[in-house]
Amino acid sequence: MSTSTAPRIPAPGMRRSDRRDWRGWAFVGPFMIVFALVFLAPLAYAVYLSLFREQLIGGNAFVGFANYAQALTDPQFWEAFGRVLVFLVIQVPIMLILALGAALGIDSARLRGASFFRITLFLPYAVPAVVAVLMWGYIYGDQFGLTANINQLVGFELITPFAKNWMLVSIGNIVTWEFVGYNMLIFYSSLKTIPTELYEAASIDGAGAWRTVFSIKIPALRGAIVIATIFSIIGSFQLFNEPNILRPLAPNVITTFYTPNMYAYNLSFAGQQFNYAATVAIIMGIVTAVIAYVVQLRGSRAEVR
Repeated sequence: MSTSTAPRIPAPGMRRSDRRDWRGWAFVGPFMIVFALVFLAPLAYAVYLSLFREQLIGGNAFVGFANYAQALTDPQFWEAFGRVLVFLVIQVPIMLILALGAALGIDSARLRGASFFRITLFLPYAVPAVVAVLMWGYIYGDQFGLTANINQLVGFELITPFAKNWMLVSIGNIVTWEFVGYNMLIFYSSLKTIPTELYEAASIDGAGAWRTVFSIKIPALRGAIVIATIFSIIGSFQLFNEPNILRPLAPNVITTFYTPNMYAYNLSFAGQQFNYAATVAIIMGIVTAVIAYVVQLRGSRAEVR
């Protein structure tokens, strides 16, 4: 008795192909090329620079991780890092709470002119950062502007935005003014995705406005809050524009190492220490990525629960 296997007939709609389809790569290829040139290549070059040091004898010599060891024991680096860490811990929660309150207020049906308030809160984000800092610098000026006028009116220095103890608060006020509207829009967009059936069920159960906020709206915003927190953490560690632009108005308070980014910038362009500047930048990039990843991981676990 002989057995034979019939040829396998492909199912309708299926097509045999011995060649790999590269059409997908044709679409993503241009992006990958640009991504490699503007992100991966500079990053690799920065890592390369951080492994070398310019010496009087021998020129640019390979030193391995000596620059990293120096940075980890550099008091100026740690002072700058501690300053932005304090800025992050205090300013970011305040900004996100204000943005959350604004989003909840605009989303509620009790607020009249919600569209006007939404545009008004978002408008500062549309102002270029340099223009915003210059505007606030004029307001903060102790020899001109609103602060000087108020101090002259009361006869003593009632407001001192450029004092050493208040400088970080002044910068935090500018950053909050700039980004409350941006974060508000993230929260507001997320609120609009909540099904109306949840509100109807809560109303039938007799839930009031505050109960609806804490039981429906805020839990639904958990993912948006995590995203806004990550963006704010990255922005805090990248703090540069505000103190750098305000520095001519308060040179004795805002030093060249006021923030890690300012430290790396001045090391490179003022001190010609390109290798050490690259090291500081790489360390801050790693720290920022680790903290952002931890926040994202904890946020994901909270969503699963």
